[in-house]
Amino acid sequence: MRKPVDKWFLGIVFTLLLGGFFIFFSASLSLLTRDSAIFSSVVMNQVLGALIGLFLMFVFSRIHYRFVKRYALPFFILSLVATALVFVPEVGFSHGGASRWLSLGPFSFQPSEILKIGFVLYFATWLAAMRERAYSFVFSILPFLVLISLVGVLLLLQPDTGTFGLIFGSGIALLVASGARVRDIVLLGGGALGGLLVLAYLKPYVKERLITFINPAHDPLGIGYQIQQSLIAIGSGGIFGRGFGESIQKFGFLPEPIADSIFAVFAEEFGFIGGLLLITFFVLFVFRGLFIAKHAPDHFSRLTVIGIVILIGWQAFANIGAMLGILPLTGLPLPFVSHGGSALIAVLAGVGIVLNISRHARV
Repeated sequence: MRKPVDKWFLGIVFTLLLGGFFIFFSASLSLLTRDSAIFSSVVMNQVLGALIGLFLMFVFSRIHYRFVKRYALPFFILSLVATALVFVPEVGFSHGGASRWLSLGPFSFQPSEILKIGFVLYFATWLAAMRERAYSFVFSILPFLVLISLVGVLLLLQPDTGTFGLIFGSGIALLVASGARVRDIVLLGGGALGGLLVLAYLKPYVKERLITFINPAHDPLGIGYQIQQSLIAIGSGGIFGRGFGESIQKFGFLPEPIADSIFAVFAEEFGFIGGLLLITFFVLFVFRGLFIAKHAPDHFSRLTVIGIVILIGWQAFANIGAMLGILPLTGLPLPFVSHGGSALIAVLAGVGIVLNISRHARV
């Protein structure tokens, strides 16, 4: 007899999804004052992304996770190819100086979103197969370096350093969970720091973001403008906030109010209490996900849940931390909340895989 999915995890997901839509709707009111057609298009795009994502969540929650494991490599290769297509004229297109999207008729899609899930699934498959040799540099660290190099070339050329850092971090989490040696993990961390410094030297925008992180007051009308406006929005929210729809900063002051700055809009409208509540639900999402991983039936399913949960959780805290000024700006959207149909679809598909594994949990 098939067990039901983990109801606590599902409840947390639905709370984040429903609450996220109301937050998004309020933030998108800034578009309504400028162009009602754009407002309608953006809202409908978000609704469509949620519906497709919920459908995929349902499908993956019913498909046995071993089926997903069987096709992890083809899916990863497909996600690499799709990500590479953004550089093909007439297929990919650019926005804001970045080439990250594919044009699908009247719709657009960001293939790096499926690349994140594809990487986690395949690397979890590899580490599960090499379980007895996870301590070996050749069978754990070296494959990781090969995979992350493939991913890095595609993402850094776009450029999309935020997504690359996210995938790198999820890979480290999988290595730790699989039993890789602490010495090797420390070396990877040192190498990552060195790589970041090299990237800052080669890519001026990375250097500027690091300088702004160290000194948020640097260039307040230029590269530091977003963090300055974000802190103003969050600070003006006080303890209880201005109220739903009452944000002032979203009207022409805060850049990207429906995308990576949406937490600042939320904190302005719902204050410290609202911000703390949203962070609490993301913490519950991670901890309940790790609970499912602890009771997963085998090594692959355990690593898969850890990878997906850390991927989504770390993205949430990277976004929130950037808006609070305690982490560098990355441009990463807030999962379940920010505008982006492809991001929402990928997140809910990943949740579906976790839910399927929860059906087989040993509890």
